[in-house]
Amino acid sequence: MASLQLQHIIFTSLLLFFISPCLAQPSFRPRALVLPVSKDASTLQYVTTFNQRTPLVPVNVVVDLGGRYLWVDCDRGYVSSTLRRPRCGSAECSLAGANGCGGNVCSIGPDNTVTNSGGPGEVAQDVVSLNSTDGRNPGRSVTVPRFIFACATTSILQGLATGVVGMAGFGRYNIGLPQQFAAAFSFRRKFAVCLSSSTSARGVIFFGDGPYVFLPGVDASDSLTFTPLFINPISTAPSFPLGEPSAEYFIGVKSIKVNEKAVPVNTTLLSINREGVGGTKISTVNPYTVLEASIFKAVTEAFINEAAARNISRVAGVAPFEVCFSSRNIGSTRLGAAVPWIDLVLQNEDVFWRIFGANSMVEVNSDVLCLGFVNGGANPRTSIVIGGYQLENNLVQFDLASSRLGFSSTLLGRQTTCANFNFTSNA
Repeated sequence: MASLQLQHIIFTSLLLFFISPCLAQPSFRPRALVLPVSKDASTLQYVTTFNQRTPLVPVNVVVDLGGRYLWVDCDRGYVSSTLRRPRCGSAECSLAGANGCGGNVCSIGPDNTVTNSGGPGEVAQDVVSLNSTDGRNPGRSVTVPRFIFACATTSILQGLATGVVGMAGFGRYNIGLPQQFAAAFSFRRKFAVCLSSSTSARGVIFFGDGPYVFLPGVDASDSLTFTPLFINPISTAPSFPLGEPSAEYFIGVKSIKVNEKAVPVNTTLLSINREGVGGTKISTVNPYTVLEASIFKAVTEAFINEAAARNISRVAGVAPFEVCFSSRNIGSTRLGAAVPWIDLVLQNEDVFWRIFGANSMVEVNSDVLCLGFVNGGANPRTSIVIGGYQLENNLVQFDLASSRLGFSSTLLGRQTTCANFNFTSNA
């Protein structure tokens, strides 16, 4: 762990050296930055937009919470007078984890984590621009002139939402978006994600500290519960250099409860072993939470039994869901469908992530609601993957400096949603 911390200090110093002196607006230092995030109706992917290149153009990229860095298709229509490719052996290439050299340009292997595939790429730098924020509204735009990213080929866009040109990696990596923005503007390595459940209303991503204010004036940062973030010592990326730790975010689920009753699961699956297998991670690439087969069986059986006690009738599954119910006997509450709640118990019995009906039940048609958890089969790489649907209308804050996760539970309980950030500028 000490060597990881030392590596981080070295890499942060290098990032500060390469990014900070080049700031376009040295007189204005934002305390935080903001990006919109939309849910694509056909793929259920979460897409964010910022400006890149010279002249600036809006760029749509899929949000990959555990991705290592930003990669963009440079084969098709990438035009910029400020695009720069660092030379082999440069500090920028070292920061990016370049794995080869050709024509004095650094090679890198960007990953499409939706299709679990990769392709060739090159380390590049260009202008990136986005809005600052006071936590309540977007403010003036700010620029990072030499943002490090990977130039990828068009072929690895396969499987991504229409109109998308790449993926934005928010992972625990030297050149992830949170690290580069924190280095450029000298704020804490901290970011927060609030995904909207609607495909027509935008959620929001913040870089930097709170407040994170949603109409009608609810600061979601003042009611966070915290749990440690863990580092998986073995990378979970589709391809990676030997010895590289995972860039993804893992939390320590100790047990699972349904209606406050413990579910019998094999607890060894809840820890990460020496091969990097097991544990619980958070993902924006998986649309729904994925559970290892035996955990899935135990949780769904407990849920079915508790639902039956409420006279909720089970019906045939609707792919990808195995456990579905008739909506006839399911009431509606402010927190979604009136069904048994599911608790992910964390470092102790008093710290748990409660999943209410709004985040557990998916309406597949007017008569059927399905439990939004899918069977990950036997021996998956990670035992529990908390997916996008379970994150919607929850604010989750990733504090990389303190290695902890803050989570709000559903904002519906505070009579607001992730779609209620006021994107009307106050600048």
